[in-house]
Amino acid sequence: MKIYVRERLKVREGVRQPMYRFVAVTGGQVQIDLTHFRKFEIEQIAKDVGAEVVYLEEISDEEKQKR
Repeated sequence: MKIYVRERLKVREGVRQPMYRFVAVTGGQVQIDLTHFRKFEIEQIAKDVGAEVVYLEEISDEEKQKR
C-alpha cells in the first residue's frame, strides 16, 4: 500500500497548522476524515496500516508552463 501526500501550498512560516495533504492511497482501503495532516500523523497512519509514504514534490513554474 502507498500513501501519496504533498505539502500544502498556503502555509506561512510560523503558523501552527498541519502542513501536508493526502493526494491518493493505493493498494488498500483507508477511510480519511481530515484533509490536512502533520508529518508525524501521516507516518503513524502509514506504520499502523503497513503503507509506504510517498512525498510528492512541487512542480516549478517553468514546468507548469511546459504542460
